[in-house]
Amino acid sequence: MPEILTPEEMYRADALAISSGVPSLTLMENAGKAVVAEILKRYTKRRVAVICGPGNNGGDGFVVARLLKAKKWPVAVYLEGNRNALTGDCAAMAKRWMGPVGSFDDFEKNIGGPMLIVDAIYGAGLNRDFPGRLADGIHGAGMPVVSIDVPSGLDGLTGEPRHCSVKADLTVTFFRKKPAHVLYPGRSICGEIVVADIGIPDRVFEDFGSRLFENVQPDLPERGIDAHKYSNGAALIYSGPALQTGAARLAAWAAARVGAGVVSLCGSQDALAVHAAHVTSIMLKACDTPDELGKLLDDKRIKGFCIGPAAGANAATEEMVASAIGHAASVVLDADGLTCFAMRRDRLFDLIFRRKCPSIIMTPHEGEFARLFPDLTGSKIERARAAAQMSGAIVLLKGPDTVIAHPDRRAMVNINGSAKLATAGSGDVLAGIITGLLAQGMDGFDAACAAAWLHADAANRIIRRTIIAEDLIEAL
Repeated sequence: MPEILTPEEMYRADALAISSGVPSLTLMENAGKAVVAEILKRYTKRRVAVICGPGNNGGDGFVVARLLKAKKWPVAVYLEGNRNALTGDCAAMAKRWMGPVGSFDDFEKNIGGPMLIVDAIYGAGLNRDFPGRLADGIHGAGMPVVSIDVPSGLDGLTGEPRHCSVKADLTVTFFRKKPAHVLYPGRSICGEIVVADIGIPDRVFEDFGSRLFENVQPDLPERGIDAHKYSNGAALIYSGPALQTGAARLAAWAAARVGAGVVSLCGSQDALAVHAAHVTSIMLKACDTPDELGKLLDDKRIKGFCIGPAAGANAATEEMVASAIGHAASVVLDADGLTCFAMRRDRLFDLIFRRKCPSIIMTPHEGEFARLFPDLTGSKIERARAAAQMSGAIVLLKGPDTVIAHPDRRAMVNINGSAKLATAGSGDVLAGIITGLLAQGMDGFDAACAAAWLHADAANRIIRRTIIAEDLIEAL
């Protein structure tokens, strides 16, 4: 799985590469070569404005300018700051540039004709607000923008602009992606993203193992020729009342479609009567009290249980959740299964920690997350990680950049999200996919990661512009 490095981790990777014998100027030269290679793949020869900042990002820009000029491209360099104040590798690369260096004011005065802008002002480690005049000046040119590392002004850790940022058509980063490349709005600000090899050896990870990764297409449980329905996994979904049964039914169908051999819905007799009019291959089990639910879950063949989709955000659901955590092998807490604890989260966390079950998975969207974790701030990754540690559960924080976090601080960012998933019932389908994978014996964290990828992939493979939740189930 591709690692994602924070800006601080990237600094460490650079330092480890240098200490292992790779000169820092070589890394900078390679970075500039990589940017030029991507430019040559996409653009015909034209006027280029390279806008450099005072740090290493600016040094990369000076390399790009020199190499493009060597290929007979008309290049102009502009510096945000004073050339005499440059230090370190940036100053060294500025000396290798034999042409003039103008100011940003000069850039604004010389806009015109076919042009490409190379944004080499600030990289992922920017820790202060980005001047609006720079962003406005670059965007006002109306030309394609290639950004080095991240679009200037974008916080590499959070994916949020620092006051404002450049918007790129292409971003070339190095060695590994940063959180800004996978979290929104950063992902949309970066345009096309290319990760280039600049000579940092992979062995640097031996010194500091990454705990953050891109989510990728999963390996799913194999099905033996001698398998039977229970060896393929049993899943149980808790239903809401008679007039709110649809969400649980979506979850049950999704669990079955993803491969669980036996899927059952449980709930009140009135609710089951409604389900009976809609399902055939899904089994129905009466369950009116927490004790009755506990007895159902004592069946060791059931390895995945889901509660929450339209269950009702009330005390009755809270007691059902408490029973499930005490009896089930694994539990998916979705929607009302989380919201019913909004004012009593300490009870939920205590239940989870006392159970010590590694496969309790929370699947909140941002609104549900805020109700349960109102005190958490920071990037989406850090909030999900903090929530997992605080609760003792695996937390899948939904969105176009879904983050899955484990209490041990492992985290995945899903990068194949689709706007088509913004439809009623989509989250119920996701909860069902996780439950179906748990039923087949997958580890809780692996099941959550796999489900997030499969859920988005199903949406992406549907040709229609808009979809309904049932379409996702068929696409599985």
